[in-house]
Order: sequence, then C-alpha cells, then structure tokens
Amino acid sequence: MNKYKNLAFNTVIFTIGNFGSKVISLFLNNLYTKHISPSQLYTKSLLETIALFLIPVFTFSLGEAIIRYGLDKRYDKTKIFTTTSIISLSGLLLMAAVVPLIQLIPVFSSLQSYSLLLILYIFCSSLRAQCSQFVRAREMVKLFSFDGILTTFMLLLFNIIFISHLGLGVKGFMLSTILSDLCSAIFLFFSAGLKRYFNISTFSFPLGKAMLRFCIPLIPTTVMWTFTGFSDQLFISAMKGEGDAGIYAAAVKIPCLISMLSTIFFQAWNMSAITENESTDRNIFYETVYSAYESVLFIGSAVLILIVKPISALLINYSVFPEYSKSYIYTPLLIAASLFTCLDLFLASIYTATNHTKNAFITISAAFILNIVLNYLFIPIFDIQGAALATFLSYFLCYIIRIIDARRFVPFGYNPIASYTGTALVLLMCFFAISRPAYHIFAELTILAVITAVFIGRLLPLFAGIIGRVDIKSAARVFGKSGRKPR
Repeated sequence: MNKYKNLAFNTVIFTIGNFGSKVISLFLNNLYTKHISPSQLYTKSLLETIALFLIPVFTFSLGEAIIRYGLDKRYDKTKIFTTTSIISLSGLLLMAAVVPLIQLIPVFSSLQSYSLLLILYIFCSSLRAQCSQFVRAREMVKLFSFDGILTTFMLLLFNIIFISHLGLGVKGFMLSTILSDLCSAIFLFFSAGLKRYFNISTFSFPLGKAMLRFCIPLIPTTVMWTFTGFSDQLFISAMKGEGDAGIYAAAVKIPCLISMLSTIFFQAWNMSAITENESTDRNIFYETVYSAYESVLFIGSAVLILIVKPISALLINYSVFPEYSKSYIYTPLLIAASLFTCLDLFLASIYTATNHTKNAFITISAAFILNIVLNYLFIPIFDIQGAALATFLSYFLCYIIRIIDARRFVPFGYNPIASYTGTALVLLMCFFAISRPAYHIFAELTILAVITAVFIGRLLPLFAGIIGRVDIKSAARVFGKSGRKPR
C-alpha cells in the first residue's frame, strides 16, 4: 500500500470510529447549556482546562513519546509501555498531592469542592491516554476507533444519568468523564492484551531519559497552548463576570466542528509523518497532504461561518438560560482561529517527526504572549468579541512563524498567495456574519463560492496520489498547487 493510500485508509478508519462519537460530544453541549447556568458552565470549562494544564505536566507529555518511539521499529514496545507507565504513574502520585493546593490561588477558590473529582478526572484521563496512545503506536487503528465510539456512548449515558436525571450539574459532568475514561482504559487494557507489554524488569533508564529529553520541550508547549486557548475566559471572567465567560465558553464549542475534522485526520497524519520521515520523497508527500488539508480547512470554515446561527441553535440550548442565545455572534472569529489552530498543529507534526520539539515551544510562546497582551487591550474596547479577535490573531501569528520555521526541517512547497487570499476572504466573511447587514447571506455565499474556487483544485493531487496512477509532481504542476518552490 503506498503512503497516500495508507494515509487515506487510516483516515477513513479514524473517521468511521470518531465521526459519530465527535458529533455526539458536540450535541452534549445542548444538554450542558440546558442544565448548567453560564456561570457554572465557566466552572466546568475551568476544571477541564486545569486538567489539560496538569496532565502534560505530571505525565511529562509521554503520550507523544509513545507514538514517536512506538512507531519506530528499532525500539522494543514492552520497554516503551513499561517505562512510560511507571514514569507517568510516579508523576500522577505527585499530582494528587498538588491538586488540593490549587484552591489556594484566588482565581481558583471556587473549585474547593472539586479537588477529589479533579484528581480522579486527571488520573483516569491519563490512564486512558496511556492505553489508547500505545494502541495507536501498535497501529491497531480499528480498535482505537472502536474505543472512541464506545467511550463517547458511555459518556452520553453517564451524562444523561448524572446531569439530566440526577441534576448533579458540573459534578455530574466530572463523574461522567471519569467513569467513561475508566471504562475505556479497562476495555483497551484487556482487548489489546496490554498486560503482556507491562513488565517491571524491562524498565529502561536510558530509554526513559531519551523519551523525557524528547518530551520535556512539549510540556511548556502544551501548557502554553492550553492557557492560550483558555486565557480569553479568564480575562472575560475578571473583566466582565463569570456569566459572560460562560457564554463565551458555549460559543467556543461551535468551532469544535472544524477541530473535529482536523483531529480525525491528524490521528492518521501523525502516524504517517513519523513513519515517512526518512523517505526520499518526503517533501513532496508533505506538500501534497498540506495543500489538501489546508483546502479542506478553508472551505469547511467558510461553510460553518455561513450556517453559524442555525448550527448554534442546534448545539446550544436557549430554553432555560436565554443568555446563551447571543453566543453565536462570537463564533465566526473563533472559527477562523480554529482554522489556524489546525494548521499550527499540522506544522507542529514536523517538529515531532524531526525531533525539534523545542521549536514548538518557541513558536507557541509568541502566540501566548500576544494573546495575553491583546486580551488585556481588546476586551475593554470590543467586549467579548475582543477575546475572539485576540485568539485569532495569536494563532495566526503562530502560523506565520511556523510556516517559515518548520519548513527549514521539511522544506515542502506551499502557495502563500492562496493561503493569505483565503485568510482575507474568511475574515471578510466573519465581518458579514457578525455585523449581519440585510444582504449578508448573499455576500457570504459569494465569498464561499470564491474560496471554493481558489482551493478546490488543490485537493486533486492528493486524490491522484491515492489512486496511484498519476505522477504527483506532474499533478502539482497541472493544478498549480505550489506557488513557492521548496528551499
């Protein structure tokens, strides 16, 4: 199977396994906004973010090492699973002692009653990640995908029980996530036979040291990435109140439709990026995939902006808390931000595949600093919309830096004219979607047609590669895919 067919096959498998579960996860937002007030939704979002913040710190981001080393045939998988499991467990024991101290920080004082649940949440999430990442490293993509379906249905079931029927609110959400992650970890451990890959005698200090050296730069990178994504809500909470922060938290869920498509593809792409890192036509492979990926993101983002209001009405329940009804107006810029988040992650895969993870930290640092400064400046001027604008500009800056820096390691060609033309068109579409003049639908449809015309042809070289009957280089020239030659 050629590399394009392999990527396509894995993407299809991940799509089958994840699409339904991702959609269900989005519809859970309707359940949350019906039963949880805006201020409590902010508390839920705060707990999720703290967990995302602490997991890479106390597990040392070893999930990335499991994929990177697990796909490398030179390393023994028993040593990898045992070594990462023991190191992660040691970190999680330390985490259990640290979490109760978080409530001493004034901004987190409202989380006092959630300490035990937060510890269990982080532990079960980390346990599931350890098992699922190792399953991916063994290239058991069908099992990995099936687990995604199973976990989401369990999450849905537990949410219905704890939130809809028992009315436990945020605590019900925490319990639902804990139990669904635990069920997933147990299922994977036994169905994938992970017991035979855990042997304390195979723990390797040299391997552990090598993996930590690979992962350490990823820890601040992940932390900064998490904080950059959540700092908007912290600033809105401090400047406007927790209610407005909860409304913004609801608006953030709509762009997850873009992230959902990206996540499904990225699971397959990350494996291909690592396994094809030493191939002779690596640069052409990256160029072809990036061009198609970027095209899907721009067209998909434009479609989502066009239908943002009906989609918001579907995914956000206004019946109990009517405050949520205005959240859609903040979504268009967040969709644009999500587009560049996805491109940033694609470029980050180059750092992972080529062992230049410190560059991921350096590039996200610029976005992190800009986000803090712009939130401070924009929210008093533009209200909640200022936070969305700050998020977009931060991720766009990260993209500009990474598209230059990452291509030093994998010098694939890309078309800057198409990229920046698409960006300008998406921002213009955001303007009409936010201001909503009388003719906004006609204007948005026109822009969508132009974006589609700009990008649709750039999908064809990837299809040619999958079919395997057309030379990729020839296809790229025919369809004008690369506007800039690789350096």
